Amino acid sequence: MTCAFRAEFIDTEVTMSNLNTGLGKTGTDYGAKDPRPKRSVEFSQVENVYVIRYENINPTGRLFGGQLVSWIDEVAGACASRHTGLPVTTASIDNLTFKRGAYLADRLVLLGRMTYVGNTSCEVRVDTFIEDKEGYRHIINRAFLTYVAIDEAGRPLPIPYGLEVKTVAEQARWDGALLRRNNRKARQSDGF
Repeated sequence: MTCAFRAEFIDTEVTMSNLNTGLGKTGTDYGAKDPRPKRSVEFSQVENVYVIRYENINPTGRLFGGQLVSWIDEVAGACASRHTGLPVTTASIDNLTFKRGAYLADRLVLLGRMTYVGNTSCEVRVDTFIEDKEGYRHIINRAFLTYVAIDEAGRPLPIPYGLEVKTVAEQARWDGALLRRNNRKARQSDGF
């Protein structure tokens, strides 16, 4: 229990120092007044493990970035679909940051978690780690993806579940999601 708390505390420190957050600056109630039934971050969390093979390597001997983007989208889509209970489609990939390379036979762990749920869209954070032989995880990538729930015709649908925000780290992720959402809207108004 102490380790889990410590890991959450460390994650909060890292998240709060990241420019993509704004803990306490949005004035939000973190979905507390949302009348929809809530699902927790843990409910929809997805973790996939991949071992890098020859077909995943680029000419420099590193993991091909496009392959990692594909795996990230797969994990995030499963997380969003699990939370919403609906078909979803990728609307945007925001802040895809490669921190270090991965190589042949590296074991990658991709962890997807909900950060925010709106009316028809939601945001998922995917952290990618290299897991060493002792089981320690070293972050190599972080990405934020936005999904929209859709019907059979591809039209947006209301998401039937809100997000239960329980921890300070989850609040920081929610605040960061709102800032990224506002930045996307500002870019759209600029024609981007």
